[in-house]
Amino acid sequence: MAIHDNAGKRATQADLVNIPKLMSAYYLNEPDIEQFPEHRVAFGTSGHRGCSYNTQFNESHILAITQAICDYRKNNNIFGPLFLGKDTHALSEAAFNSAIEVLVANEVQVITQENGDFTPTPVISHAIVTHNAKNPHELADGIVVTPSHNPPQDGGFKYNPPNGGPADKDVTDWIEQRANQLLIEDLVEVELYPFVKASRSGFTKYIDMITPYVEDLGNIIDFESIAKSGVHIGIDPLGGSGINFWPVIARHYGLNITIVNDEVDPRFGFMPLDKDGKIRMDCSSKYAMTNLVALKDKFDISIGNDPDYDRHGIVTPDGLMNPNHFLAVSIDYLCNHREHWRKDLKIGKTLVSSGMIDKVAQKNARDVYEVPVGFKWFVEGLSNATLAFGGEESAGASFLRLDGSVWCTDKDGFIMGLLAAEILAVTGKSPSTIYQDFEHEFGAPIYKRIDAPATSLQKEKLSKLQSSDVTATELAGEAIITKLTHAPGNNAAIGGLKVVTKNGWFAARPSGTEDIYKIYLESFKGEEHLALLEVEAKKLVNSVIK
Repeated sequence: MAIHDNAGKRATQADLVNIPKLMSAYYLNEPDIEQFPEHRVAFGTSGHRGCSYNTQFNESHILAITQAICDYRKNNNIFGPLFLGKDTHALSEAAFNSAIEVLVANEVQVITQENGDFTPTPVISHAIVTHNAKNPHELADGIVVTPSHNPPQDGGFKYNPPNGGPADKDVTDWIEQRANQLLIEDLVEVELYPFVKASRSGFTKYIDMITPYVEDLGNIIDFESIAKSGVHIGIDPLGGSGINFWPVIARHYGLNITIVNDEVDPRFGFMPLDKDGKIRMDCSSKYAMTNLVALKDKFDISIGNDPDYDRHGIVTPDGLMNPNHFLAVSIDYLCNHREHWRKDLKIGKTLVSSGMIDKVAQKNARDVYEVPVGFKWFVEGLSNATLAFGGEESAGASFLRLDGSVWCTDKDGFIMGLLAAEILAVTGKSPSTIYQDFEHEFGAPIYKRIDAPATSLQKEKLSKLQSSDVTATELAGEAIITKLTHAPGNNAAIGGLKVVTKNGWFAARPSGTEDIYKIYLESFKGEEHLALLEVEAKKLVNSVIK
């Protein structure tokens, strides 16, 4: 895709969403899922997302989804509290209020942040895990109202069951089906209690969720080393839900932190435009992170996060780190600086993450647990502390406490950013410099993601491929070592194909929303080999889905 002319430039007035119009659409537009299938509730890897303008994220959707979650809780004997959080998107506030109306009507004990403040995804996960460890007979779960890094006009709604992590597909399928049935039946089975009364009822409890989370951070990060070193940390919250956490972290642990942008604006008008010219709070994008990258020489380490704080962007004096690069550095550091971790703990990675992770894990005598795309595949391993680390190529990760026990089971942008500061404080080297050392040792991989056209039938074929369907024996001049349609870590179907050679690999997955399939490529032999890999990957995929 061509880079937009205004990528990296601050949003103009013409780029900003009309908030009153958006909020009106939330309440006025009514989904008709029988006539318009695109109006249906549809859970992706991170919950239900959409825009009210398109009648994909409206009051009726949220009422139906929340009632479906209440029904799921009853069917599964989940009678503890539900932790409810929201980010700074405009629709998050409206959907949060809609959810409370249904939750209280169903007599669910709701726990949320005091003063109507925002609550990041990892804080909700941490609260669930912490509560359930102490109250195994009164299990809690949670909802986070967020579309993550999506544009300002979007809304999102995701459910975290009692394990604290993103809900598995069997859970979201049940909730999705129930919610759509409720919509078809005009919400007649949705229980409602007026928000003003619901918010003041005994079923809604407002607490300080910042302090417990911040105080517990000392059990996963070596703050003493960071504070002692005087590492100067720049923070750009990108207008997200963690903005009020950083001052508390700085005070509590005596850190040298400077917040470079304290603006919260549901239009996100302070953001530079992303590569496609849209406002998108993607902390892994050099365009969205333009403002923080421009300050790279003023700080030793700089950290950016997306609106719900489940992703991280790490900036060093060398610039914004590629997410795959920082994952590799983090894994190497943790393997060598967590003395209480068992040596048999595995390293979790998604199958489209860099092969550098495999080389670093092998160097540290650690087994790799490779799974399909989606953080939900790491939840069980993090929960039972058999995975030391779980990381996604899209800049989301989490890891265990200093003592090797579970921290949270969702992605945590706070701990990944603070880990970057710890790495610098302890080793005296920035994470980007350490990654350069890896390149000298293992080679310098080049990673790329592209889209290729595909019909609905072709996408279906790709999603159901078996490795035996691929007869090719060579790829880009090298013998094919592995052909995968199921992830080697857990044998789960990847919904596509991954082909591996000695010095490269590609993975192809169909898009769930567009007539394309996504190709991920990586070469350890340079640009020429990557270009050949791309050509032959497309040819191979097209030959098996034609």
